[in-house]
Amino acid sequence: MLKELNGTSINGNGVHQNGHGHAHDSGDAMGVENRKEVRHQAIESAVRDILHNVGENPDRDGLLGTPNRVARAYDQLLGGYTVDPVKLINGAMFDVEYDEMVVVKDIEFFSMCEHHMLPFQGRAHVAYLPGKQVVGLSKIPRMVDMFARRLQIQERMTHEIAELMDEMLSPRGVAVVVEASHMCAQMRGVEKEHAYMVTSAMLGEFKTDKAQRDEFYDHLRRQATFK
Repeated sequence: MLKELNGTSINGNGVHQNGHGHAHDSGDAMGVENRKEVRHQAIESAVRDILHNVGENPDRDGLLGTPNRVARAYDQLLGGYTVDPVKLINGAMFDVEYDEMVVVKDIEFFSMCEHHMLPFQGRAHVAYLPGKQVVGLSKIPRMVDMFARRLQIQERMTHEIAELMDEMLSPRGVAVVVEASHMCAQMRGVEKEHAYMVTSAMLGEFKTDKAQRDEFYDHLRRQATFK
């Protein structure tokens, strides 16, 4: 997982990604800002083409700034591609004598379906059984966001979160449940407003030990007493 995320690879735009999360265009020494500007210009051009081909006038007042706004919005909505998981953790792993379950519930996320580029949103629930270390609380929602802010399918995102937790922490087990509603099923296709999807990934003791799984699901059913 980390080798894939954090090692040298070439993404779909022909950009080399090195082990420190810095992108380098093939055979090109442009700075980060110049590359960002080139990407923005390409996205703006594509958005103008879309507006024209759906029957709109991209030069009318209400749409003049839309291509630029979309390009800047994608910086945030699809920003997970540029996140370095090692820097995300930033050393926030601690040696603690604690071997009971750790659960972080109701992590809100927003993502975009890779099939139609429409949003889906929901909540992720993540648990792990510590080995020798625990991780800082804020890092688990950040892991969720890193994978959510990409073109995704929910099934893959669920496994990616679990696999990264497993690789970074070496816990005795990891459990992830994701619940989400998908605009591609609500706005188009079957047009089912209230349908939602549940996916899960179980690693280590959560996969082999029913009692651990049952305890995790019991935590998910409980209402927080401090709300």
